[in-house]
Amino acid sequence: MKVLKLNLLFLISFSCLISFSGRAQNDIVDDSTELEEFINFLSSENDSVNASNGQHMDDIISYAKNFLGTPYHYGGTTPAGFDCSGFINYVMGNFGLTLTRTSYGLAEFGENVLLSEIRPGDLMFFKGRNANSTGVGHVALCIESSENGIKFIHSATSRGVVIDNFNTSKYYIPRYIKAKRLDYGVEEIEDLMIDDSMVEE
Repeated sequence: MKVLKLNLLFLISFSCLISFSGRAQNDIVDDSTELEEFINFLSSENDSVNASNGQHMDDIISYAKNFLGTPYHYGGTTPAGFDCSGFINYVMGNFGLTLTRTSYGLAEFGENVLLSEIRPGDLMFFKGRNANSTGVGHVALCIESSENGIKFIHSATSRGVVIDNFNTSKYYIPRYIKAKRLDYGVEEIEDLMIDDSMVEE
């Protein structure tokens, strides 16, 4: 009887051991599969610099380009003449987006974005004419980020609506302050409605 109990105990222990080993093996396989998928994700072509903010933003950029050559006009908000924030507001307004009127007001929206992670559709903020200032005085819309550089469209004081390459600009590089990514899914933003009392470039 004692021998039978020992044999039963041995069989139960052996069965548990086999069951445990089977589960451990399955866990190892699952972990290995998950790790492999994670490694594949990291090694895949996942370059945020060249990523897009979506088809909606592609449409906005395409629309903005229609105004290339439009003259600069201080306080301008129409195709007769734009200042920098007036241009951004007009373009976004065509897609149902209501933004605050000034560049320094726009700079308070959205999340900060590193230049290395900037995407078409992000807003770029610069100092105005005075490179020694610390405040935002100019805003532009990023339309391309690739090996060719970061290109942005904006209304410049002396040239009107133009496209510039940030990487080769001796004027804008030292004036760069930050980039912001807005939530273009929001149809209306009313938190900051600042008047247009500050001179913008």
